[in-house]
Amino acid sequence: MSQKEPSFSLKNYNTFGLDYGCNQLIYLKDIRDFNKISDPTQAFFIGGGSNILLTDHIQREVVINQLKGIEIRELDSGQVELEVSSGENWHELVMFAVEKGLGGIENLSLIPGSVGAAPMQNIGAYGVEIKDVLSFVEAIELSSGQSRRFSPEECEFGYRESIFKRRFKGQFFISKVGFILKREPHELNTSYGDIEQWLQAAGISEPGIADVSNAVIAIRKSKLPDPNQLGNAGSFFKNPIIAVDYFQRLQKQFPSIRSYPVSETEVKIPAGWLIESLGWKGKRFGQCGSHEKQALVLVNYGGASGSEILDLSENIQADVWDHYKIKLETEVNIIQ
Repeated sequence: MSQKEPSFSLKNYNTFGLDYGCNQLIYLKDIRDFNKISDPTQAFFIGGGSNILLTDHIQREVVINQLKGIEIRELDSGQVELEVSSGENWHELVMFAVEKGLGGIENLSLIPGSVGAAPMQNIGAYGVEIKDVLSFVEAIELSSGQSRRFSPEECEFGYRESIFKRRFKGQFFISKVGFILKREPHELNTSYGDIEQWLQAAGISEPGIADVSNAVIAIRKSKLPDPNQLGNAGSFFKNPIIAVDYFQRLQKQFPSIRSYPVSETEVKIPAGWLIESLGWKGKRFGQCGSHEKQALVLVNYGGASGSEILDLSENIQADVWDHYKIKLETEVNIIQ
């Protein structure tokens, strides 16, 4: 039997703006709508669509996560637990927390995507990661329909990784996430130089969480393209982690190479530096390219196909490997 022609466009459900389609689209507005999915184990779930690269039409049910709701629960010692439905917009949640005077996630302002994707990716920026504030992840096992609550330890967080991207990949749908935030006095993280510089330039000597959030928003806007204006999925590659002794050998050959300490035996190399050093930054190939301000952000200038963007990413990976013998892993999920 031949497959049906796709009748629903997914252009508005992926931040690359790629106009691929699907045969059936289900909007998950209530957790009870899960029953509308004929086979959850075969369905394709989309949250904010900010971390996927589509390369073809999807010949299966596509589920758009629109679960909404935020509950606040007071804890001891000025702490608060937020229980947040996974379809909430991540940046809007950060703004909600800042407006309520709840500190802990202000450094994660303006990261695109949904709340459900945050623990899956262990999103992080400017010295803060989701694992630092997470209290639980509630998820539905696709094969059984049973709900399970994961503790932070059970999520097995790593750098842009979790158990939901590795051992349990494709086995669970995240429905709700819990965060532990704090009322005043806040413990600010302004250790990253860009934040300190922005605050100093703004004449802010005693910043609050709103100031840190404003700094992060301004910095991100100055470096990263707005997906509403230029199709992209943010950082396409992870920053690779390599052994210290190998870094020291590279440093002799490439004195300007940058790194950040991870442990006594490992360092993290900025993927953007690797890509820019090889001349990819700002390069355009047809309707796609590497962004002019941030080399590890691949962009769709309009009309590019997912395959063209994928080819570009693979060419960059090959070039980095040829020159540095460093493997660049994608942060974006490639759907083939």
